Amino acid sequence: MRITIELSLYLLTENYVAPIRDFIARLKTYQDLEVVINATSSQIVGEHSYVFEMSKETAITFTSGHNVFVMKVLGFERDIQCPVK
Repeated sequence: MRITIELSLYLLTENYVAPIRDFIARLKTYQDLEVVINATSSQIVGEHSYVFEMSKETAITFTSGHNVFVMKVLGFERDIQCPVK
């Protein structure tokens, strides 16, 4: 089953740019995931089990300080390359 996730990362620190960029770079290493980044969130599409394998990246990010992830999970595949009009 393919799903779509919208994921936002909020770092509760003044130095937030580098950790966000690092998280995004780690997301992009997952070859079987489609990842689109915008100004406020990341959209991810892939097989359910594989998408949730990337949750280890959230654990790595949590170790770097006080961080918050907001996640929306859609139980279907959505075209994340095409903006909604």
